[in-house]
Amino acid sequence: MNTPVLSVVIPVYNEEQGLASLFARLYPALDALGITYEIVFVNDGSRDRSAAILREQFQRRPDVTRVVLFNGNFGQHMAIMAGFEYTRGQRVVTLDADLQNPPEEIRKLLAKMDEGSDYVGSIRRQRNDSTWRHIASRAMNQLRERITRIKITDQGCMLRAYDRNVIDAMVRCQEVNTFIPALAYTFARTPSEVMVEHEERAEGESKYSLYSLIRLNFDLMTGFSVVPLQWFSMLGMLVSLFSGLFFVFLLLRRLIVGPEAEGLFTLFALVFFLIGMALFGIGLLGEYVGRIYQQVRHRPRYLVAAVLEESTQAHGQAAMPLASFGRQP
Repeated sequence: MNTPVLSVVIPVYNEEQGLASLFARLYPALDALGITYEIVFVNDGSRDRSAAILREQFQRRPDVTRVVLFNGNFGQHMAIMAGFEYTRGQRVVTLDADLQNPPEEIRKLLAKMDEGSDYVGSIRRQRNDSTWRHIASRAMNQLRERITRIKITDQGCMLRAYDRNVIDAMVRCQEVNTFIPALAYTFARTPSEVMVEHEERAEGESKYSLYSLIRLNFDLMTGFSVVPLQWFSMLGMLVSLFSGLFFVFLLLRRLIVGPEAEGLFTLFALVFFLIGMALFGIGLLGEYVGRIYQQVRHRPRYLVAAVLEESTQAHGQAAMPLASFGRQP
């Protein structure tokens, strides 16, 4: 099969309302680039008509369209990773299906790669998000950079470009939970960023709740650094030191002044604080142990129910067999 210059990976989850608008802008934008390309849609177990709409679009443009159909919902990052395994292009661009990242901006990322970058992130020029999303995103970016040393100005922007070498390295990792932009940053030799436009969601609603964002950042920090454990170990030593000094102070006070009950509630507050710190530490350890547990089970990261591509259509078939852990022969 011919190797295209560009592959575009788009995860799809309950995007029935916005897919028509996406098709209307995406294909003309890529045709205007004047290079060979393919679009790999990954349906992440949508419960609406997204899979049927993707099948119809594949039938309209089978020469440049491929569709990977999951048999369940495995999350956006696993959908992107599956798309990586099915791409053939020398350069791969990821794009959200909600049109918040205009397809016309892909040209900027490719131009930056022409300058020698093997990984190009994007920074939204004017984010059309709520105030709390701005504040939370800025705070998490600063915390992430301090912990992992991974410099991603706008980690919430999915519009990114990767060289084939970076894609192959990520696919070989076989990690159960990962944050793709950060993983790519660790493998890239010449990472860079460009400014891109940002639009309001065309249709539907955001799939990321506050809980999802918190979970994502926990996965990011525990998946790329042990600094949280080191910080908590140092904090534990400091708390133990001050607790010991406070115990000595109370003992001397009892010997000199005598017993007293006035500080009972202060003592309770101190005990509750220490218990809270201990529970937080147990939870932090649980994050790391949980990652190890998920990895050592060797369960499939995702299951592919079918793949729609031109080669299967040419043989009168509509899908490939069920596959797990990535692409099957």
